[in-house]
Order: sequence, then C-alpha cells, then structure tokens
Amino acid sequence: VYFTEHIDAEHLIALYRHINEGIYGKVAIKLHTGEPHGPNILPRDMVKAFQAQIPNSAIVETNTLYQGGRYTTADHRKTLETNGWTFCPVDILDEEGDVNLPVRGGKHLKEVAMGGHLVNYDSLIVLTHFKGHAMGGFGGSLKNIAIGCASGQTGKRQVHGVVDNMPSDFTKWPDKETLMELMAESAKATCDYFGKHIVFLNVMRRMSVDCDCAGVRAAEPTIPDIGIVASTDLLAVDQASLDLVYGSANNHDLVERIESRHGLRQISYMKELKIGNEQYELLSID
Repeated sequence: VYFTEHIDAEHLIALYRHINEGIYGKVAIKLHTGEPHGPNILPRDMVKAFQAQIPNSAIVETNTLYQGGRYTTADHRKTLETNGWTFCPVDILDEEGDVNLPVRGGKHLKEVAMGGHLVNYDSLIVLTHFKGHAMGGFGGSLKNIAIGCASGQTGKRQVHGVVDNMPSDFTKWPDKETLMELMAESAKATCDYFGKHIVFLNVMRRMSVDCDCAGVRAAEPTIPDIGIVASTDLLAVDQASLDLVYGSANNHDLVERIESRHGLRQISYMKELKIGNEQYELLSID
C-alpha cells in the first residue's frame, strides 16, 4: 500500500503510477460525485488533473435508491453540473438499465444488478473519498464499488437487503453485520469482473462521520486530514485507511461511528471471501 501525506493532484497522480500496471483500454473512474453543494466531496480541480492523465477515461456513477439530487438520471445530471463535474464525460452506468454480475462464494447473494454500462469498460479506477457512513460505519473503496456500482433501484435494493420490502424508515433496514456482508459480496462481484484491471485510491480528507450522500447536512469533520493511500488490493487499502484513522489524533467521533455500526465487519468478511489481504506494508512516497 502506497501512502502520501500530501493531498493534491501531483501526489495523487504519483501514487496512481505506482499501481497502474493493469489499467488499459477504456477506463472507468468510480467517484462519489455527491449530493448538491456537498461540502466534503473530493476537490474538482484535483480530480480534473488526475483524469487528464488517464487516456480514454470517464467518471462513472449510478443513480440512488433514496430520493434526492441523484435519484433520476435527469436530476443526477443537474447535480453533476452543480457540483462541477463538467470537465470530462460522466457515465451514469444505470441510465439504460442493469447487468447482473455473479457473486462467487457469497452466503447472501448469487448475483448483483450493476449499472449496465459497467461492462463497457476494460479497467476500473476506484477513487474514493474515505469518510464515515450513517449505515456502513465507514465508506472506503469497498463501499464505493459495492453500493456505488449497483444500479439505483434493483442493485442497491439487493445490497441493502430490501429487495421485496423496503421500509420507509431506514433504521428498520438490515444493518450492522448483515449490511457489511452484503456490501462485501457486491464488491466481490465487481472485483472478480475486472480481475487485475482494478485499482484503489482512498483520499483521507474532510472525513465527516457522514457520507457525501448527506450533502449539506453532513456533520463537520473533527478528525484531521491524513493523506492518500493506494493499492491494487481492496482489502489492504481499506485496512490501511482504518489503521491510519485509529492511529490519528481526535479520531473519537469517526471511530465511534465505525464501531457503533459494526463497520469492521467489512474487513473481516472481505477476508473470509478472499477479497485481498489485510497484511500489508505501508510505503511512503514522500
């Protein structure tokens, strides 16, 4: 796992060049583009400079299960413009429907409905704003593809365990261990599909306890910015991010959010599914 304390385009690009051997062809950059005016989303200028270094690439997103600024494709396009994601193509993967990807070895899911355009790409760069999450405890690379690649209505219902019955009160949805396991199984489907042609970068800045899906309602971060980590290994990159959070000052709020939602089950179940290796060496490029 490669690491830098510097959160800027230059260092993001340098990290990527350490892990990009398997990236080729038509490249999807999976990004959480955020609800309108979200205060914590990744800096547009940094992402713009990064994307410009990757030939034949596009940002990819999916519509949301909840009603908001990204619920329909039309509203999603308006939100993309509002938030400044206008410098390159943005492909809303489920704009024209779903594609089912198999989940090998899962105990909950046999397949997950992903945004149909996902299979149009040869490679996937998972560029993640690492932060807390209301239900997942934390949102790292796993969450970015597990929920972020799943189609807005079908796939996201599967990943949240509410296929046949979607209670209006989300506190009644499956949570804790079950949700973490569902997310890991969904992520495995995407990782298996891309094989060696997927890489992960977690940007650890403005880490609110809330996801970027909270938009302007997100709590102000209380933990200091840490840096960026990058790896070809999904489990290692999220484990390294968590270790840096746990070793950081003023981490109480974020750690409480992670543990109260049983977020660490994301890690242990990834290990059971053999999605990567939690043993890693952190290599600073600074």
